[in-house]
Amino acid sequence: MMNKQFLFFLVLILLTATNTFSQKRMLQNEYTNLNGIDNDSIISGRTKIELSGKTKYTDYKIFSHKGVTTYIDTTLSIKKEYKFNYLRKDNFELLEFHNQGQTFNNLGYSFNNLKQFPDIGFTAKQFSYFEIEDIKYYEVPTPTTEILYRTGLQQGQVVDALFTLNFSKRLNVSASYKGLRSLGAYRQSLASNGNFRGTFHYTTKENQYEIRGHFTSQDFFNEESGGLTTSSLENFISDDPDYTTRARLDVNLDDAENQFDSNRTYLEHSYKLISSKDSINNKDFSNLKIGHIFTNESKSYNFTQGTETTDIFGEINATEATDKNATSKITNNEINLEFNSKYVLGKFKAKANYTSYSYGYDSILNSNSTIDKLKLKGSAISVGADWNAKIKKFQLNADASLTPGSGRLSGNYLKGEALYKNDSLFTVKGSLLISSKSPNFNTLLHQSNYDDYNWENDFSNVNTRDLGFTFNSKWINATLNFTNIDNYTYFDENNTPQQFENQITYLKVKANREFKFWKLALDNTLMYQNVSSGSSVFRVPEFVTRNTFYYTDYWFKGKPMLVNMGVTFKYFTKYNENAYNPLLAEFTIQNNEEIGYPTFDVFFNAQVRRTRLYLKVDNITSSFSDKNYFSAPNYPYRDFTVRFGLVWNWFI
Repeated sequence: MMNKQFLFFLVLILLTATNTFSQKRMLQNEYTNLNGIDNDSIISGRTKIELSGKTKYTDYKIFSHKGVTTYIDTTLSIKKEYKFNYLRKDNFELLEFHNQGQTFNNLGYSFNNLKQFPDIGFTAKQFSYFEIEDIKYYEVPTPTTEILYRTGLQQGQVVDALFTLNFSKRLNVSASYKGLRSLGAYRQSLASNGNFRGTFHYTTKENQYEIRGHFTSQDFFNEESGGLTTSSLENFISDDPDYTTRARLDVNLDDAENQFDSNRTYLEHSYKLISSKDSINNKDFSNLKIGHIFTNESKSYNFTQGTETTDIFGEINATEATDKNATSKITNNEINLEFNSKYVLGKFKAKANYTSYSYGYDSILNSNSTIDKLKLKGSAISVGADWNAKIKKFQLNADASLTPGSGRLSGNYLKGEALYKNDSLFTVKGSLLISSKSPNFNTLLHQSNYDDYNWENDFSNVNTRDLGFTFNSKWINATLNFTNIDNYTYFDENNTPQQFENQITYLKVKANREFKFWKLALDNTLMYQNVSSGSSVFRVPEFVTRNTFYYTDYWFKGKPMLVNMGVTFKYFTKYNENAYNPLLAEFTIQNNEEIGYPTFDVFFNAQVRRTRLYLKVDNITSSFSDKNYFSAPNYPYRDFTVRFGLVWNWFI
């Protein structure tokens, strides 16, 4: 399936490239003076894209799922350095495994953006998964392309390609594909992943009818090693010179792999029944819309092991440990009615959803198990409302939903935000999230050829309450989150799912401050965490810090190149870091090993026009420091590694 999607993506680029001239003629009807755009008219180092004629950088728009508008950014900054990785996100609160495309351990947790319904689980495979909220839509005056390239570990690379164009100002399409293949330094650490995203967005001339949608096809394949064997672990820690080539170290699994696949179709459209007086500020009854949202998402996971089975998973009831796919499918239809009114101080949307789900297996995999249910199935009706209001300098947002009944989808969801912005000086936001939903499906039902990995549970809903505060200014950026969780669901030391009988009480405080002098800067991020109740099952380091000292300046006559280079120090205090289980694709608690260590990374980045070049050396002190750096017990973090990459934009 992924090969077909990638072929479609290449064909689309080829077809649109051959029709670029005709598209420009079409766009002339909507945009003014675009033929004068020069491919080299984006000036290096400026904070804006400058194009000739009347086209501005603000014409190249990006729309988030929630409708927040940003712009295509070709600048170079320290934040771009933090995001130049496989996830393309700042992974400050994550600890990556040695090979890109593998999973991540958590150094911190966020509970302020939970889903309404449970998921299939197998969470270690979903760090690079594109959720509905991660999909972006575009509006561009000319065909636009962005390419990210980054070298892999030992062999391989990452490529993330985007192509988008407007056939008219009202119709945009885009196609994106992120592909990764990286061999890794240790045995059985190959990663091969793919994320295809195709989007479209269309509005009628008077914006009376609007439709947008996307299709995703994603697959994540990993060879699994099970970590180093006991003897290899000793050789690594003692820095035995015979094993500096990491492929010589033995691993627990020689022929194991797991695969996670998903397809999703999303369609959202609305029709204005009353379209006069569009402005919310008028506060009259206006903009009455009826809308419909359709979502169909399927996911599957399987773990495969050849004839060379191992005792690290216990007794097996088969000659080969090939677990059949665990599959899930969720289909949702939402009908909503939206309007602006002075009686609600802004915009109000009432909504009703019908959701059906199915999760499970096609047959019993292990005759020794006592499981008598192959699938979990059900459906539910939800009702709720969204509210958005602006009162002077205050912005208020609320999203509420209730799913009555006693099924697996029953529960409630409430998220509220209050934001105050004092011009450009500072912004303060308070948020509250209350959620009650079932644990992930793989904690309720799981099958395996290994005897100890079969269960059927009837867990209670997980109840989460998160109170958050955010303060952003030119002096400091800070966040505080206080979280309570009842019926917290986790995997214990025996790799079985459990619910914590007491309450989890979790405090997280994070602050960022940058100091600048001349052409030098020091960017500091510090996170403090405290688990006052439930620390026996909910583990996080007390402190995590990242400090980057860097230099920025233009080089050469005429300032053709902006250079950004420096060193990043990251450290987290010791704690009982969660262990990784490749059969479950989940992290489990462990009490045998405390992990915490510093790393130093050196980088040299440059911007030439619309191209950003990245050169990075990871863990530069590993050759002479103690071999105590692990991503999880038995899984060493990467050694001294040099990698190169770039991000390149074309505006045709």
